[in-house]
Amino acid sequence: MVVERNMSEKLGVKLMKTLWYGGTIYTMRAPGETVEAILTRDGRILETGTKEKLMKAADTFVNLEEAVVYPGFVDSHVHMLFQGEKLTRLDLSKAKSKQEMLEMIRIVAKETPSDKWLLAEGWNENNFEDGSIPTRLELDEIRKEPILLKRICHHVVLCNTSALAAGGITEDSPNLQEIGGEIGRDETGALSGLLFEQATNLVLDALPKSGSVYVDELTEKLNLTVEEMLRVGLTGAHTEDMHYFGSFTNPLTAFHRVIGEKRHFRVNILRHHVVFEEMLRENALFISGFIEPGAMKIFADGALGGRTAALKEPYEDDPDNHGMFIHTDESLQNWVKIARKYDEAVAIHMIGDAAAEQVIRVLKRYPAPVGKRDRLIHASLLNQNIVQELQKMPVVIDAQPSFVVSDYPWIEERLGEDRLALAYPWKTLLDARIRCAAGTDAPVESFNPLETIYAAVARKSPEDSHEGYGIHEEISRFEAIRMYTVGSAEAIGREDERGLIVPNYLADFTMYDRDLFAGTIEEMLSAKVAKTVVDGKIVYENSQLAEQSNV
Repeated sequence: MVVERNMSEKLGVKLMKTLWYGGTIYTMRAPGETVEAILTRDGRILETGTKEKLMKAADTFVNLEEAVVYPGFVDSHVHMLFQGEKLTRLDLSKAKSKQEMLEMIRIVAKETPSDKWLLAEGWNENNFEDGSIPTRLELDEIRKEPILLKRICHHVVLCNTSALAAGGITEDSPNLQEIGGEIGRDETGALSGLLFEQATNLVLDALPKSGSVYVDELTEKLNLTVEEMLRVGLTGAHTEDMHYFGSFTNPLTAFHRVIGEKRHFRVNILRHHVVFEEMLRENALFISGFIEPGAMKIFADGALGGRTAALKEPYEDDPDNHGMFIHTDESLQNWVKIARKYDEAVAIHMIGDAAAEQVIRVLKRYPAPVGKRDRLIHASLLNQNIVQELQKMPVVIDAQPSFVVSDYPWIEERLGEDRLALAYPWKTLLDARIRCAAGTDAPVESFNPLETIYAAVARKSPEDSHEGYGIHEEISRFEAIRMYTVGSAEAIGREDERGLIVPNYLADFTMYDRDLFAGTIEEMLSAKVAKTVVDGKIVYENSQLAEQSNV
């Protein structure tokens, strides 16, 4: 069920018109196009034009103090509650070796009560000198109670013996490749502690995920995430959280507490295929414009980092491994058919080229409903045939430009040089007039838009001295920012009211203290968010910048 917003005018309440002026305002309709002022009312843009013309109709005024204004930035792919967990758990992403990772765990273990699981996030063996991953037995030496460590991609977890036992996993457990999973074993055949893809659910499902205290914890984590997102200029996000925290009512309740009551952020909620029909049957509550139902989310394969992305040719550094399909063609078709039964689009995670071909086969047989687009998430490795097929389809590519920075140079070892021509191919896709939106997959990557824009344009980290990875796929700053504005709106079919600063569009704005188009791309990174505006209301203001402007 969708609750429509209350229209104050129908109740006889006079709605104030606000004039925003005194800065540079980019419409994002065309490169370099700006307007002098914006007139808003009731969360929408009434008119744009000169200050002199619009001020006559205004009731209130906001002096932008030379800030630079863009349509509200929206992250097209995040996991907001996982991000909240990252903010409250041990972060292993900075570990540079197995030994450092184990020491970080050892320190936290001393402070973790024996009746609690030790949970941590973000380990990445590609950052280790020798790529060596801790073993189950090494974790057992630290703690006999459960330890569960999520890899940075969230497609692999590492557990000690008691955590595996909590998930019913023993030395006699069969492999799970028939359902798109794998239980890791060492060279002797003993349990290594690693679980891949669907096998991770055996242990994750053993975590306590019910009760009012649990929902309170989810609410706290979500509130932390929203505050951070507003601080970096995000006015909204497309998030996938409904399947991982017990009943879908747990996370949905948290969203209503944090967003529904305040109306200070916009979320489009992807519905995991496992809970999709249940949410419809239970008449899940949404709020038009702020908490909106999204497409059915499906995983087609895994990730390149853990060598579970499905490839046509084997991994260069693992010749016996082609990765992993999560579904057979028949299974994937069945889930897509359910979405179509309810006239709904799908959002499919596909990283490898073999997964992309599987998804295209299925979607050609069961195309998107008229007026809707399917969302293809990541599309990290393509080929020319795939690109040509995508041109014919009503799809949006949900891209994560920061993956380029994180995955190189080790991705060269995974794929070999020949396949890199269409790895993270944002320019190829845009030149082919295929719609692209900008996401981060947070907590996998930072959700700071400036880092994503930099990665899309420079295809390297600011510390790198080289020209960039795969520079033939570099895109312009205008293209990168449009992926955050128009692209994210296109991903949910709302480009007729979001993503531009033009009349009748939503009054959502991201404001910086400097022009993101001016100077070098490195200088752009020094920009600071001045204000974040949602529904015509200032929901974040940089106090330091405000103090400076008052001096």
